[in-house]
Parts: sequence; structure tokens; C-alpha cells
Amino acid sequence: MAEVTVIMVSYNTRELTCTAIDTLLRNAGDVTMDIIVWDNASEDGSADAVAERFADINLIRSDDNVGFGAANNAAAKLAQTEWLLLLNPDTETHPNAVANLLAFAKAHPEAGIVGGRTVFPDGTLNIASCWNRMTPWSLFCNAVGLSRVFSSSELFNPEGIGGWKRDTVRKVDIVVGCFFMIRTSLWRELGGFSPRYFMYGEESDMCLRAAKIGYRPMITPDAQIMHLVGASSKRREDKVLRLMRAKATLIQDHWSNAARPFGITMLWLWIAMRRAGSALLGLGSGGSSELWKQVWRQRRAWLGGYR
Repeated sequence: MAEVTVIMVSYNTRELTCTAIDTLLRNAGDVTMDIIVWDNASEDGSADAVAERFADINLIRSDDNVGFGAANNAAAKLAQTEWLLLLNPDTETHPNAVANLLAFAKAHPEAGIVGGRTVFPDGTLNIASCWNRMTPWSLFCNAVGLSRVFSSSELFNPEGIGGWKRDTVRKVDIVVGCFFMIRTSLWRELGGFSPRYFMYGEESDMCLRAAKIGYRPMITPDAQIMHLVGASSKRREDKVLRLMRAKATLIQDHWSNAARPFGITMLWLWIAMRRAGSALLGLGSGGSSELWKQVWRQRRAWLGGYR
């Protein structure tokens, strides 16, 4: 019987998805896997390409794009293994990554949720394998630009964990869903991803809920993948809007009643500063100026979070 069920949610990433599956099969290491690919109603032939090239994989063709969280929830219901691994379609698995991650998870049951190290195609570090949680201080630092200016400082860039290169074993608050391993029983105890989150924020919410019952997620550098980031979000504006809506929802779900107004105000200030900064720099109507203008115009929608 397989040890791990690998779930990959695909949306208009045909060639990337096929490469992700191919490198997973070649490089996972000494581990037995069931693989489920959930195609979120792609329009680029992703499902047909997967069916043609990987006949033994459990391919599920969704009639609608139900989002990242709901797709993983539906696929996870089919799992019969002790462990689940969420793996993005815009990834390439490096040698022994899955086997090493599984060994690490078994050795650290107190973590509950574990992840590895991610790099860009050129091999440089992609820090977005993990984060620390949002706090009033971290949002203030983001809003006024301290996190960007002092990105290597854990004091001023606490969510990004300062200059840590993800090259040591470490406890973190958030393991990102691109490479996210959890015991199936814990996934079911937590009820899977919250249905409030369509895309982005769902793994943060789950990690924070796991922490409330005594777990502390961890990262190991011995399990490494390449991750492009955002391949399913072709328009940067859409990605930013969903990210901001997810952040507002996390504040609603995990902050105290007293702290929530400050958090929402910091999100407002964050985008206001970027909108003003791009205008002052004279960027006109193109590029970043247009992006922040559109995000600012829609602030009432994303400040309300996911309903």
C-alpha cells in the first residue's frame, strides 16, 4: 500500500503540470505514492495531456474552477494513505525530495505539518516555502516599507523571517501549500482547508488552526523543489486582489476583536502607500502604477475579505 497521496491541482498549466508529474515520478525517492491530479476546468488541454502521458494517475476533471482549497479538499477525501502531500503544478521535484520530507515528518510528529526548501529555475533561493504569521508589528512594517528596506532583518521583516536562507531545520508559523505534507488523520481532524478561502491563505489558516491544538509546523532543507510561483495566476492584478482578500480574512479569523481594526487599517495603508508611491515616481498609466491604481480602486471588496 502507498505511504503518501500526492495531490496536484492544475489550472491552465498543461506543460508545467506534465513536467511536475514527470519530475515527481523520477525524483521522489524511495517512497510509494498514489497521485491525484485535479484539473480545475482548464481550457488549455491540461487534462487531456495528463491522461495521455500518465495513464496510471488518478485524474479528476472538474466541470468548474472550484479554487485551490476546495479542489484539495475533494481530492483528499479519496486518500487512503497515512500521509498527504500537496504539490503545485508549477514545481519540479529534486532528487529524494518526497522521501526526505516523509522521513522528516515521521521524525517530527510534533510539527503536524512540514515543508521543504524551494528554489527558482536558476537555483537561487525562493523564500516562499514558508512564512511567519501576520502580526500588528509585521503589518506595520510591510505597510510603511520597513520589511522591504530591511529585508534581512527579522525585526523589520518578521513574516519573511529576515535573512534566513531556509537552509536549516526550523519551526515556522506557515508552510506554503506548494510543498505541504500532513498526516491524513490531522487533515481530517482539522476539516481540511476552510471553504472561506478560494485561493491563497488557506494553508496559513490551516497551520494556525493546527497551532491552536498544539502543533508547530517545521521546515527541512533536505527536501527541495523548484517552484515558479503564480503560474496559475496570469494577471498580477488578480493575484494581488486575492492575496489581499486572503490577508483580510486571516485577520478576521485569527486576530482578536480588539486587534482586527488595526490590521485592516494596515492593509489599507499598505496599498495606499504603494498607490501613492507609484504615482509620485511618475510611472504614468502603465506597469506598477496601473496595478496599484486598480487594486486601490477595489479596496472595499478586498478589505471585506472572503464572505
